Amino acid sequence: MGLIDDNLDFSPEPTKAAPAWKILIVDDEPEVHQVTRLVLGNFRFADRPLQLISAYSSAEAEKLLREHTDTAVILLDVVMETEQAGLKLVRTIRERLDNHFVRIVLRTGQPGQAPEHEIVAAYDINDYKEKTELTAQKLATTLYSALRAYRDMRTIEASRRGLEVVIKASSEVFSHHHPQHFASVVLSKLTELIGVEGGALCCRIAHPNGKLPEHFQVTAASGQFSRYLSRNAEEKLPQHMVESLERAFSSKQHVFSDDHYVLHFSDSDATEALLYVGESHRLDEHAHQLMQVFCSNVSIAYENMHLNQELFDSQLDMVYLLAGAAETRSKETANHVRRVGILASMLGRMHGLDEKTCELLNYAAPLHDIGKIGIPDAILNKPGAHTPEETVIMRTHAEIGARLLAGTKRPAFRMATEIAMTHHENFDGTGYPRGLAGSEIPIAGRITALADVFDALGSRRCYKEPWSDDEIRKFIKSQRGLKFDPALTDLLFENWDEIAALRKEMPDF
Repeated sequence: MGLIDDNLDFSPEPTKAAPAWKILIVDDEPEVHQVTRLVLGNFRFADRPLQLISAYSSAEAEKLLREHTDTAVILLDVVMETEQAGLKLVRTIRERLDNHFVRIVLRTGQPGQAPEHEIVAAYDINDYKEKTELTAQKLATTLYSALRAYRDMRTIEASRRGLEVVIKASSEVFSHHHPQHFASVVLSKLTELIGVEGGALCCRIAHPNGKLPEHFQVTAASGQFSRYLSRNAEEKLPQHMVESLERAFSSKQHVFSDDHYVLHFSDSDATEALLYVGESHRLDEHAHQLMQVFCSNVSIAYENMHLNQELFDSQLDMVYLLAGAAETRSKETANHVRRVGILASMLGRMHGLDEKTCELLNYAAPLHDIGKIGIPDAILNKPGAHTPEETVIMRTHAEIGARLLAGTKRPAFRMATEIAMTHHENFDGTGYPRGLAGSEIPIAGRITALADVFDALGSRRCYKEPWSDDEIRKFIKSQRGLKFDPALTDLLFENWDEIAALRKEMPDF
């Protein structure tokens, strides 16, 4: 269930009666209880009746207050089992029970023993009345005032807690940057906020033309709507709910119905999202305002997510262009660097690396040969074998690349620096530039070395034709434990078909 009642103060279902205000009468005289019940028998405030609870001692009152934490008003006698019993109970309520919401009306038949100015100054009470002056009308007036104050304090507290919940939920939304994760976390937070048991779903419309889309495809879902993922919402939802989706899309506004809501979000890239929340409670004005605050935060987060993604994609395109240009200064192997990144991340997952590291591999591995930008064209694009002198120059690209990438604090470029320096190190220690062996070679360098050679052997170069799968298999098998990490090599062979399929999906130009 969601955060209802005390936290967000949602209105009850229309068919349920409003709860009664709890009034605790604390007095050791039974006649006082009888008269109070007689006077307040038909009393109502804000269309809600009273529930009168009786306690005949301060100890009994404390026990009842622990059971009824939502008590609104206490009509409290001062002198009971002791002359100060009522006053001690006030301290217990405020300090030990930490209840600062209940309104305490002190009633005394012996004002001389508890002078009003001293009591009001020393104790956290809300009203002071002598029993002789509490006529039926004055008691009603006193109760109206106390209940109004209690209601307003509860409303303020509900707003404070509600805003805390909204802020926390919003911060979680802002922390997610992938569209799929973003939609899922928004759905999760919405169902928590409004106590929806049925679930919710999200439909995303990319670059709409202003006309109603043919389909509202479900891109994220929770609860009972999970089975609709990747399917069309209009084919599964009742017609009146589909009409709400269409109305929200056409009006570019949220739609709040009796039993469901459709929230509309858009960004500057003309991408729109509709979040459908089904079987929900009717929100009161307060909860509705909190929901609007949350929706505003989601709109900002949605816009920022796409702006950040657009900036990131632009930067990634630049990385690929630079890496491709450094590789051969031509377009013939532009997709090689992209494939190396994807292959490296695939091998990382197969090896059991965490998702963040695998994502960094995808961005960093394409820059493995960035140092080739410092190698002369005559050597870089030579169609035949290099001379010993040319080989020495060619091998400097590892250190050149590391120097070019060094100095940045960005995790992807820090990993790219490591990869540039170590992707030509061999597992048996015969590689360059430092002759590292085994686990001395960072895992990112070992993975990229295998991904790079696997893909390069299957690509056309100025000095060779692409190798067949059998030839590639034979070579890599011969280099297991020599050039390549044995464990990674085994993973490559175990997942060969999946890895080899990438070339068909992303062929060379």
